[in-house]
Amino acid sequence: MTDEPPRPGLLPSRRSLLRAGAAAAALPLGFGMGGVRAWGPGPAPFDPGPICRPTAAEAAAGPLKPIKLAWNATAICTAAAPLAKERGIFAAHGLDVEFVNFGGSTEALLEAIATAKADAGIGMALRWLKPLEQGFDVKVTAGLHGGCLRLLGAKSAGITDIAALKGKTIAISDHASPAKNFFALLLAKAGIDPETGVEWRQYPADLLNLAVEKGEAQALADSDPRTWIWLKDPKFAEVATNLSGDYADRTCCVVAVRGSLIRGDRAAAGALTRAVLEAGHRVHADPEDAARIFSGYGGRGSVEDLAAMLRSQHHGDRPVGADLKRQLVLYGDELKQVNVLKRSTDTAKFAERVYADVLS
Repeated sequence: MTDEPPRPGLLPSRRSLLRAGAAAAALPLGFGMGGVRAWGPGPAPFDPGPICRPTAAEAAAGPLKPIKLAWNATAICTAAAPLAKERGIFAAHGLDVEFVNFGGSTEALLEAIATAKADAGIGMALRWLKPLEQGFDVKVTAGLHGGCLRLLGAKSAGITDIAALKGKTIAISDHASPAKNFFALLLAKAGIDPETGVEWRQYPADLLNLAVEKGEAQALADSDPRTWIWLKDPKFAEVATNLSGDYADRTCCVVAVRGSLIRGDRAAAGALTRAVLEAGHRVHADPEDAARIFSGYGGRGSVEDLAAMLRSQHHGDRPVGADLKRQLVLYGDELKQVNVLKRSTDTAKFAERVYADVLS
């Protein structure tokens, strides 16, 4: 997928309009037919709709609830978090949110949430599903957006499609990265064994492009903002993204909350999830504003580049309920095929176990 998706601007995607219309036709809080519920943009720019707007009683309930939110300040796909803070969305939902920046391993982030060093986090589904399979007391409460992973190939090596990767070396930042997990799925679908048909070679994240330029690898797989910036180099071609083909409507990043908070203060877990979803709508509606805010938190790239990255991602698609569980099952089945999840895992039961509905 090499063409940039049409800029959302202030208009929701066709898919989101369909979902929002179905929700409105059913119940005012966004419940769809057959138990499927997906959170979509509200009827007007910056209007989150009733599912994400705090009631007057909630807004006047007293002092703000302290919440620690774990995120990665270098990842453009988490732009909804600083936007929610700077535009007062967290406060409007009765929350005083403190950020805990985790730029390291997802396992450490999940452990921090599970042990109450943080209350919730935003991260990539493909990075979190394996640790969640292993039993972390953390529950996914919403999808946040699609997109942000890119596979770039060296034009000089003729890497312009997935099939050309057979027998080649792909540079990655680590062997448990969501980029490796996702593009392993695409390789398998193309008939290339992701374990024996290619070589995955690890480099420091900021040096992946140099590994390709030096000829040590013929392609690289990573996430924005790095991959977006590298793609501006004419030596690279975009081979695929995690919005390619069947994955065009699949969520990439998710919101997750520690299980003990959901059990002890479900209202706070719901308020946080609603606030992040509302912020995600604002990212979709005004990516320039989100880019300016994210840039102030140390985001790499110009505001123009950051806004373009956000427009290339699907921030207008934020699944919850049965829709999100369906996607978790699909990811689970696929990750079993590439030996990330255990072959014995019942993915339907797994999705039920790791998802928590805090919005109804």
